[in-house]
Amino acid sequence: MTEHERPLGHLFVGLLIGGILGALAGVLFAPKSGKELRSEIKEKGSAVLKDANNIYADATTKAKQIVEEATQQALELKKDANRHLSETRQKTKEILAHTEK
Repeated sequence: MTEHERPLGHLFVGLLIGGILGALAGVLFAPKSGKELRSEIKEKGSAVLKDANNIYADATTKAKQIVEEATQQALELKKDANRHLSETRQKTKEILAHTEK
């Protein structure tokens, strides 16, 4: 991850935690009956869980993309290194052939 993406991730985590705490404070300090309060807590909990699952799914998708890109870049680097190695071997053989004559 780049340095730019990390603060953004921290921002989303902070917003999620702040949202959870704000919702919990609003529910707990609202003048409602126990049944209404439990129902609202359940609804808010379901919404938070759904949001957390969405964030997890997005993070998983991004992580897979990053791994795929890194793997592709590693394969390209390996291919380039092998090509350079082959060229160097060929040039070394040519140099040795000229020096032996």
